Amino acid sequence: MATPISADIPAALVRASVPASIITVVSKQTVRPEGASPVGDLKLSFCDMLMLSCSYIQKGLFFQPTGTPMAGILSSLVSSLSRALGVFPPLAGRLVTLPDGRIVVRCDDDPAVEFYHAVAPTLSLGDFLVPKADVPTMLTKDLFPMARAVSYESHSPFQVTVLGDDTFFVSVVVNHAVVDGTSFWHFFNTWARLCRGEPVQPPDFGRSFFGGSTAVLRFSRRDGPAVTLHAAPPLRERVVHFSAAAIRDLKAAANGCGKNNEDSEVNCKLEHDAKVLGLGGGHGEISSFQSVSLWRRRRWPSWLPTAELAANGLRWAAARLHAAVAAHDDGAIRKAAADWEAAPFCFPRAKPDGATLLMGSSPRFPMYDRTDFGWGRAVAARSGRDSKIDGMLTALPGQAGDGSVDVEVCLSPGTMARLLGDDEFMQYVSHAP
Repeated sequence: MATPISADIPAALVRASVPASIITVVSKQTVRPEGASPVGDLKLSFCDMLMLSCSYIQKGLFFQPTGTPMAGILSSLVSSLSRALGVFPPLAGRLVTLPDGRIVVRCDDDPAVEFYHAVAPTLSLGDFLVPKADVPTMLTKDLFPMARAVSYESHSPFQVTVLGDDTFFVSVVVNHAVVDGTSFWHFFNTWARLCRGEPVQPPDFGRSFFGGSTAVLRFSRRDGPAVTLHAAPPLRERVVHFSAAAIRDLKAAANGCGKNNEDSEVNCKLEHDAKVLGLGGGHGEISSFQSVSLWRRRRWPSWLPTAELAANGLRWAAARLHAAVAAHDDGAIRKAAADWEAAPFCFPRAKPDGATLLMGSSPRFPMYDRTDFGWGRAVAARSGRDSKIDGMLTALPGQAGDGSVDVEVCLSPGTMARLLGDDEFMQYVSHAP
């Protein structure tokens, strides 16, 4: 069993004791969509093209041993994956640049994905889910294939990793320019329903908004845009759990941020984070907060100087974020689209300096409620390493489905130690049952 990382031990010290490769790929096969694609070339909207410089979405789920032979599980996953790709042909397609410079997803030119089977006979679920310890990123990174891929250059692979205790992890790595978080989990849910033999709801591939762009992206670099979120260690990653009761308490504490603000529970936790990250961390202010994965629908930029955070508290800060959300209305989105058409670009490289908080994913995504492949409810969700920088926060629903929230927090070692030592923040943190 790998050594857990406690709040008092820097992650880098433990990382050195972890073998370089415990997870081994034992087979790879090509999976093609079932049936002919009803979609030919799918145009990318301006929101999609913004993501061409980003890392892939990397998400996966741990499942308990089922009693079913693993060969049967793998066979069912592969056959249902083929049917799911038939429903979602863009995930098996290829990015193509047309003669006029526009970029499309070509869904009917030998579409296919790669499916990996990996094993880790010396590991168990307990090596990955260690209470009061950091996420063992040197282990979790190998749960996801095609590391460090960028959305403009690669395909969509899948991997099932079987541990020594017969726990298995199903990971999906998908081009972020092709899908957002909502579409990602729609696909995951569809795959699971097809594996159970149930009917599914196909997606809408229409481009009702911003689908008629004629803008052309041009890069000075021969190999495409700079990667947005890749960063080097040292970093620490921790999953913090907020019970449903803690969420209610946080909402009550920040009830000045807008009675109808459905995102108040995320905002409230972020304000605790921002306060701790800014104080004593060597940064004069938290430069911005942005929601990454929801940019296709909204973006929340907000300047939050730490001196004002410390002086005004949670309700003031949550109100500031709510005002930023409210200002990002239809007119603001249309203006952003028009500005982009006039001067197209991809998301710039994020600065891994700890002065920016980035929120990805959402606790409202159906990661547990609709992802039963027929062998029981998943026990934990994890995301990959590629998009993690200092200040990256990933929101996940609690496994129990009771309104609790898990947040993957990625910070520099010193900042993480201060966060875990802050009583005001930790009073809301508990351990998942």
